[in-house]
This record gives sequence, C-alpha cells and structure tokens, in this order.
Amino acid sequence: MSGFGLDHLPYGVVTHQGRQLVVVRLEDEVVDLASLAASSTPSFDPSVLAGPELAPLMAAGPGTWSAVRAWLQSTLFTSSAGRIPLAEIEPRMPFAVADYVDFYASLDHASNVGKIFRPDAEPLLPNWRHLPVGYHGRAGTVVPSGTPIVRPHGQRRPGADGRPGFGPSQALDIEAELGFVVGMPSALGQPVSADAFADHVFGVTLLNDWSARDLQAWEYVPLGPFLGKSFATSISPWVTPLAALQDARVPLPGQDPEPLDYLRVAEPAGYAIDLEVVINDTVVSRPPYASMYWSPAQMLAHMTVNGASLRTGDLYGSGTISGPDRDQRGSLLELSWGGAQPFTVADGATRTYLQDGDTVTLRATAGAITFGEVEGTIGSR
Repeated sequence: MSGFGLDHLPYGVVTHQGRQLVVVRLEDEVVDLASLAASSTPSFDPSVLAGPELAPLMAAGPGTWSAVRAWLQSTLFTSSAGRIPLAEIEPRMPFAVADYVDFYASLDHASNVGKIFRPDAEPLLPNWRHLPVGYHGRAGTVVPSGTPIVRPHGQRRPGADGRPGFGPSQALDIEAELGFVVGMPSALGQPVSADAFADHVFGVTLLNDWSARDLQAWEYVPLGPFLGKSFATSISPWVTPLAALQDARVPLPGQDPEPLDYLRVAEPAGYAIDLEVVINDTVVSRPPYASMYWSPAQMLAHMTVNGASLRTGDLYGSGTISGPDRDQRGSLLELSWGGAQPFTVADGATRTYLQDGDTVTLRATAGAITFGEVEGTIGSR
C-alpha cells in the first residue's frame, strides 16, 4: 500500500493543463474536487472545493471538513470522476501562509541544545517546563517542497579582533518538524482553548525549518532567532486532515510540574508519528513525534492566550522533533553535537552541517498513513 488510501486523503493544490485545482491525493492519482462535486450531489456547499485555492475549505470549519471527508470516502469508493495521474500534475504551495510561528517543544531537543551551548549550566531554562517556548518567523519565506535552498549570509561571532565575521553560513542545519495548519480563524482578544484544537486546526504537514546555527549563535541573545531562521522553511505539498490521524493519538510522555489551567489537555493529546531524516539518500535519523513534551493543542492555546487572533492559513511548527537516542535527533546540531562529532552519510562521507549540493528529505508515517515528503537541495548565491 502507498499510504495514500481512502483512510488518508490529504489535500493539496496542483497545476494541470494550465489550470490550478484543489485536489486530494489517492494512491498514485489526484482527484479534482470541483469535477468530482459536479458529478455528484454533495450535502455541503460545493463552492468550497471550486478552487483555485484551498482557503475556502480551510475556513469553512470542522462541520464542513467532516462532511467533505465523509462524502469523499463514500464517493471515491465507486466513482472515478476527476482522477488525474500524479505524473500529469505539478504540486503547488498548498495554502497561502498567513502567519508563521515555530515552537521548541521537545524535551530531548531542548536538553541537548542546552548541554551543547551551556555545558556547565542547567540545560533547560526556568520557563521551559511551564510554557511552550516559540518565536515568530517569516510567512513569506515558507516554500513548498522542492524549492532550492540558498545558503544564507549574515554575521557570525567575533574573531580575535573583536569584530563579527560576515559571509555565508558555515553551519547550515535542518529541523525535522510537523506543521499544524489553521483553518478556522478566531477573534482578536479571544483566546482559543486547548480543547478547541480540532475546531481550528485543519491538518498537518511535514516541515523543515532550515537553520543557520552560526548566524543564530551570534544574534539570538537577547531577543531570540532572527536571520538564522527566517531565510527558508520548507513544507510538504500535502496537508493530512486531523481526522486521518485519529488512530495515531497517544498520551503525552508526562508533564512535571502540572501545567497551568489553560494548558491542561485531555489525553490522548500526542500523536504517534515516525519521521525519517534523509541526506543524499542516507537515513541519518528517525525522530519520534510521540516523545514530544508539549502537544499541538497546548501550543495553540499558548499562542492565543494573550488574545492574539488566528487567521486562515496560519502555520505553526512543532519545533525540532528529537527522541532520547542519538539516532532519533532531528537536527544536525544534535547529531554532530555542535559540530564536534561528524556523522556518516552516503558512500562513507561525513558531515557536521550541510554542504552545497546536499539534498535533505523528510519522510513520516503514522501507522498505514504516509505523509507527503518535504525536500530541499542546498545551493549558494
């Protein structure tokens, strides 16, 4: 099985014969949803599927999402209307990103980073177990899988002369993540509770938050990530609906101390999703999302507790997904332990950080479901 059966049906936007279409993927085909709706009598307003954007469906809310999914699973079982081979389409950016927020929600990742940067101090800062730490990124630099990644330039830590260096990043990294895609907006000044997660989040996509660690190390104190993160974030062209992941729900590993009331969630609040990080056709890591400390529902609640509103197309990243073992680390910063421990890729070659020409591919599965891959190849300007 391909992992793209009737139990999955991820949404996307593609170009076919000069037309931009809203589709779902089914095995090795896509289904033009406008054509399918025209050949049947759906119980919902079919205009949400008319295209050329996914936003009308995303904004329609959970009642429509559920109705569309039920109609698709019933209709596609017998109908072949609107089907197009994958080889004939070009995937596009699946939605227009309104705002982008990235979190720092893995205990193992945060602990590893703390040990690398602060070896003589407590790895976790005092706030980490009390709230999902995050930062705002650049929505305009979120790009679809396959977009070339240009090595960023910026300032680096000062040398012996006390002046910062400047030039292309020498510590270009990846972050293996999941991205949560907001459909239903919310009103300014009205927080979204953790138990309203499924009312607002349309689906999940694979996400690679590219990172320039040397730029980041110099600029991030005291205000956090900026140019070391904002140059590119890649996402898959396929958005897996939350309903497809219901069987992947698992309890969180445990939170101590108990979160404040607004961050409490009903279990199971986590997801058993297994990722792979591939560099030049070599699997270098297998991060497990089930190990994450903070859940996506808690991230959404914290992101809006100050009254910040949600917009259709908002995207928030899980933060780097890392497990307790070395081969489960979701960043090269961790795999190479800050550049001190090279690891092996194809044909015996070693890496600490990415070189020009390297191709990074992220893959993920949740049981029988296969997520759309996200890929990028490094180049210089």
